Amino acid sequence: MARRDQNQNTTAAHEDSGLQPERTILAWGRTVLALITAAAICLRWITHHGVFVLTLFAVAVATGAAIYLSQRARYARSSRGITDEKIAADARSVLGLATATAVLGLLGLYVVLSLT
Repeated sequence: MARRDQNQNTTAAHEDSGLQPERTILAWGRTVLALITAAAICLRWITHHGVFVLTLFAVAVATGAAIYLSQRARYARSSRGITDEKIAADARSVLGLATATAVLGLLGLYVVLSLT
């Protein structure tokens, strides 16, 4: 294996051999995919449960869009944290996702139980 020159510019913003920021970004990307899939499934419910289902669709798409749009900042913050050897937990993002998931679940139960 060739040794890299220390002065050579690299594209990696950190020296984490475990690639923790990349794994985290992939996990958030899977979450976005799951939310978009849930939104598409909600669209199939319109014929049976009515237009209120668009509320579920809107919450799922808005949450997925917020995650997608914040990915670059989340990656940069994580990479900086590895370089500085100090990473703070992203509690705000996790709390936001947990809240959106609870809202989606409650709205889904409302649609299924009361609009049938």
